[in-house]
Order: sequence, then C-alpha cells, then structure tokens
Amino acid sequence: MEKKKEWRKLAILLASIGIANIGDFVYLVVINIIVFDMTGSAAAVAGLWIVSPIVNICTKFWTGSFIDYRSKRAVMMVTYGFRAAFIALLPLAPNIAIIYLILVCLSVAQSFFTPASMTYTTMLVPVEKRKRFNAIRSFCSSSAFIVGPAIGGAMILATSISWTLWANALFFVVAAIFLALLPKAEKINQATVPKLTVAQVAKDFTAVAAFLRNHQYITFIYVVFLLVMLFSFAMDTQEVVFTQQVVGLSQVEYSLLVSITGIGSIVGAAVLALFANHIPLRHMIGSGLLLMTAGYLMYAFSWSFWSIAAGFIVLGLFNVFVNAGMATFYQNHIPVKMMGRVTSMMQLGQSIFQILFILAVGVMADWFSLRLTIVVLALAMAVLACLFAISVFRPGNRPFFEDQTTNEQTGQQAR
Repeated sequence: MEKKKEWRKLAILLASIGIANIGDFVYLVVINIIVFDMTGSAAAVAGLWIVSPIVNICTKFWTGSFIDYRSKRAVMMVTYGFRAAFIALLPLAPNIAIIYLILVCLSVAQSFFTPASMTYTTMLVPVEKRKRFNAIRSFCSSSAFIVGPAIGGAMILATSISWTLWANALFFVVAAIFLALLPKAEKINQATVPKLTVAQVAKDFTAVAAFLRNHQYITFIYVVFLLVMLFSFAMDTQEVVFTQQVVGLSQVEYSLLVSITGIGSIVGAAVLALFANHIPLRHMIGSGLLLMTAGYLMYAFSWSFWSIAAGFIVLGLFNVFVNAGMATFYQNHIPVKMMGRVTSMMQLGQSIFQILFILAVGVMADWFSLRLTIVVLALAMAVLACLFAISVFRPGNRPFFEDQTTNEQTGQQAR
C-alpha cells in the first residue's frame, strides 16, 4: 500500500513535468513561426538560440542562492504561472522587440525552474527508484518531442496561432495544478532564510567552488559530460544547413529525419524504462555516451538520407540512456541542500560556452567548410567520450556508480 502511494506521487510529478514538456514543444513550434512571419529573417529565428544562454549568464549567479533557501515546489509552481501568463501575452505583442522581451521573461522563468525541478525531484524520489524514474521521465520528454510539435501544428491548422498560444498557456496551468497535489518535501524556516544580497551570493559561490574542489571525480564526470553535450549542441545548431546544403536533402526529408530521431528516442526510453533496474548505471552512462557519439560520427560523415537516418536513430536511442544515467548520477552525488546552487553554477558555465561554441562554429564554417567543421566537432566529441568512458569503467571508480550510493557516501569516499 505504501509503495502504491509513493508511486502515485511520482506519477503525479511525471504528469506535471510531461504536460509542461508538451507545452514547451508546442511553444517552440509556434514562436519560430511567429518570428519568421514577422521578420522574414533566418537570423532573427537563429537569435532564439541565443536568448536562453544570455539570460542564464545574467541570472545563474544568483538563482541557486534564491532556490536553495526556499520551497522548491513553490518556485516550480510560480514559474509555471509566469510561463502561462507570458505565453498568453505573445499574441498581443505589437512588434518583434516586445516578442523578444517576452522571450527574455520566459527564459528567466526557465532559469529558475530547472534547478528547482532537479532539487525537488531528488527530494521526492527515493534513491532506489531514481534510475527508473529518470528513465520514465526521459520517455515522457521523448514523447513530448513528437507529440508537442504535432499538437502545435494541428492546432494552428484547426484554429490560429493566437488560439494555439492561449491553449498552450493552459498546459502550464494544468502542470501547476498537478504540482499543487504533491507535498512540499521540505520544511522552510522563514527566520533562517538569508537575504539575497551580493555578499550572500558571493558566499554561496565560494561554497559551491569548495564542494567541486573537494569532490573532484564527481566534478570531472559532470564537466566532461557537459562538454560533450556542448559539442552536440554546436552540431545541432547547424543541422538544418548541413542536411540541406551539404548533403542535399529536401525540407520534407529533414522533417522526416527529425521524426525518426524522436521515434528512436521514444524506443530507447521505453526500453530503458522497462529494464532500467537491470542495467548498471555506469553502462547507461559510459556505453551510452560512446554509442551516442557514434551516432554523431555517422551523421558527420554521412552522404545520403539513409546514412543520416542511421546516425540519428543511434544517437536518439542512446541519448536517452546518457541523460537518464547522468541525472541519476547527479542526484546521487550532489547534496540536496546545495543542489540549486551547484546546478545554477554549472548551467552558468554551460551557457557561456554555448554562446562561444555557436560563434566559433559560425566562424569555422565561413573560413573552411561546414562539412569539415561538423567532422572536427564529431571527432573532438568522440575523443572526450572515450576519455569519459575510460574513467567511468576504471575499476577503482566503480563505487561512484553503485545504484544505492548517495551523495553523503560519495562525499566520504571523495575525501
């Protein structure tokens, strides 16, 4: 009975996150259409990739300091509310400047949501259930990747962009209602909550830096993982141009490739959800990253629709394994009391490098060729993935990947 009650809570959390994920993808489809229709500029659409990293750089210094001392569930609910409100305002925006301002506000809400969501999930999900929970969550996210754009496209055809956005806002309202059914999972003593000052942010930054220094292996694993993801992000930003201008595919073929990737992710997530408890964590992470990188290598050296499709299926399948495994590893080893700050600082560095990578890839593609640029990125990604896998599978590091390991136990090992 107790187990059923526990899984009921986790199912409600998954429903909340899953509905919000669908809302994110519906919004992503619509906002691209709006910006392109208003400007007719591919550069303006590309600018959508830059908004979130820039906002992260401006906010991540202090979002963790705000989140760690307050109710994570409340932060998530408020961000859902803000996203619903600002999405509902998009159809009323008179020009592109106002639209970008609304996008900035949505990115600010997202910058609060991600660390709060990671921390709340860690508090609510028991250690022994994290691997399966993250696998099911990956299944929900992968399904949203297919379902969200399909719903967005169907709603635009059946109604209009404005009504689609207003309906999209309701997704986040429903997600917030589901979240309200869950417990707070923590007790906040308002008297002990420090004020959000420059001195407090500096103190928290120092605490995070000290934690990362004292837990060097955990830091190494997560930083290398983020670097590999940066290479994949850089390649993804040039995906449309590479497939159509370099390989010579049509827009229809490219759309089909996106669907194939999504289906691969859904299949991988479904397999992982069924067999998560039977797959060792280090195989999910180490083998998963190597195979995902193999998919990118196939993509980089591809010459036809089917060679790219094969690469996309492989990377779609194993991207799920890597993300679910790394989420579990992170939850097991980062203390809940400072997870918001650690997550925010990591995302701050990731956002800075995302912008640098986008600019560097653009310059490389102009100076040399896009094919050579993608090949170099894929090869660099493969080297990092090999170093990562060697470290993961080293016998002495095995205790870090035990399924029942918690951050307290790892802290003792690292010291």
